[in-house]
Amino acid sequence: MATVALTKDTFEQTVNGDGIVLVDFWASWCAPCRRFAPVFEQASQQYPEIVFGKIDTEAEQALAAAARITSIPTLMVFRDGILVFSQPGALPGSALEQVISAVRGLDMDEVRRSVAEQTTSAR
Repeated sequence: MATVALTKDTFEQTVNGDGIVLVDFWASWCAPCRRFAPVFEQASQQYPEIVFGKIDTEAEQALAAAARITSIPTLMVFRDGILVFSQPGALPGSALEQVISAVRGLDMDEVRRSVAEQTTSAR
């Protein structure tokens, strides 16, 4: 699957679904974003079962603000509707592979328990 452009209208529906969703926050004027784009695109071809979404921070400023994006590119990874990874900076292909492998290996029952505990303790 190729990358898909995400907007304020499609973001929540996309990241809240089942499975793994990688989201690249980028802008056309950002040199590191342009360097990361082919790495992200190549991974999208290699892992057709994963959704690879891109958010243009210039076109979707409200969405970028809501996601608290302060540096681009920023990669966020969601699994089964839960944010499990967020990091600014352009990753090399090998690092992106490690992120994908780590996210695939997560025990989501444990992640859900941890999220529930954090939510309870924050009250």
